[in-house]
Amino acid sequence: MKKFKILLALLLLLCTISTAQAKTNKKDVDNRIEYLNLDWWQKYNDPVLTEYMSIAFQNNQDLKIATLNVKQAEQVVKMSFANQLPHAGFQGDAFRDFSSSTIKFGGITIPDYSQSNFLLPVTLSYEADIWGENYLKTKAVKKQLEIIKQNERASYIYLTSSLAANYFNLVKLDKLIKNQEELVKIQTEVVALQDKKYQNGLCTVMDLMNEKQLLTQLQEELNSYIDTRIIIGRELGVLTGLREKDLSEVKRGSYENIALIPLPSGINAEVIQYRPDYLKAEDYVQKIGIDVKVARRDFLPKFTLYGQAGFSAYNLTNVFGNHTFKSLIGFVPSIDLFTGGMKMATLRYKKLELEKAQQMYEKTILTSIQEVNNSLGGAITRDLNYKESVKRYNLENEKFQLANQKYDIGAKSNLDLMKDREKLLVAEKDEVNGKINYLISTVNIYKAVGGKDFTTVNEGL
Repeated sequence: MKKFKILLALLLLLCTISTAQAKTNKKDVDNRIEYLNLDWWQKYNDPVLTEYMSIAFQNNQDLKIATLNVKQAEQVVKMSFANQLPHAGFQGDAFRDFSSSTIKFGGITIPDYSQSNFLLPVTLSYEADIWGENYLKTKAVKKQLEIIKQNERASYIYLTSSLAANYFNLVKLDKLIKNQEELVKIQTEVVALQDKKYQNGLCTVMDLMNEKQLLTQLQEELNSYIDTRIIIGRELGVLTGLREKDLSEVKRGSYENIALIPLPSGINAEVIQYRPDYLKAEDYVQKIGIDVKVARRDFLPKFTLYGQAGFSAYNLTNVFGNHTFKSLIGFVPSIDLFTGGMKMATLRYKKLELEKAQQMYEKTILTSIQEVNNSLGGAITRDLNYKESVKRYNLENEKFQLANQKYDIGAKSNLDLMKDREKLLVAEKDEVNGKINYLISTVNIYKAVGGKDFTTVNEGL
């Protein structure tokens, strides 16, 4: 009796220690706010943009779904870890034999009888993880958790990048619409002046029709800008998790105040180690490698320890009386002798999956390097184009100033001056497009390097 009680106490102690260890090892650190990387977005010098990032963090449904996926995966880890622990349970039984059959034990015969039975046992069972199979299963589930965490991080990078691109486009469209409205206004005046010239026989009907045609083109372009701004405003509302509002209520900063982020001369290829897809591919290879080990260990025998302790009596008033305590302990060795080739097929399947995971890992490396190089190359091109558009705008502005001086001294007509003003506005449109395209290209680099500050990312490699 004493030996059994000692063994029972040891099993309960093992269960308690393991459970305590599971609670101690739990990390309750919330890094999700760091996924936003607000320090990076503040480099654009637009408080409204960073405010939208914080709003999206609170409201975006995709981020909430990604977080819930992580929490679910954490529970799966706990479920797997529970299989490494002893299981304890209670299943009582109370019944009465009103009339039993004759029972024989060798030469002893027990005639018909009637009696009550009360069983109150606590049952313990524990699969001795001699080969470490259950431990490896938990380790594989933890790797799956890391993969899901990288999915969550990828959701944050995608959301913030998409939000920034939409926001910059919205600011661009505000500027372009203002520019286009002035173009339409000037062209309307040009058409009126051209019509007067035609009435006085100073121009051909073809000249008048050309000016009217240009006015319709400018108006059509303005309508497209307005429609696109409405669509982008709705997309911004979805990304931030807010209800659709009138565009006049959607805040945005000033186009002129948005800062340009300088480009590095180059980006080290090792930067891909920060990308979620690279980390996921790496974790997946490790997980499948563990699954292969589990499949091998599944061929080995298993040993289950079990024990039972409780009370058994034939009278309810004497359930906890003397000589009613009952206990037992034992173990069950088991091994599958024939499974129709299922275990071997499982092992081969896992090996093939491991080979496939390794190929996916290699492909991810190549794709990641390509995306980093493409994003940097595209940004360099857009930077050059933007600088050229600035030069062109400055030249056009100088030409307009000269034209204005000629107009002041009567050497240039008002109609010609308005045409020069239109050319300046067109050059300004190119400059606005060039700047926003460059800003969006820097966002693409940020996304390609795994949500890191690409201006300093080489320093940590």
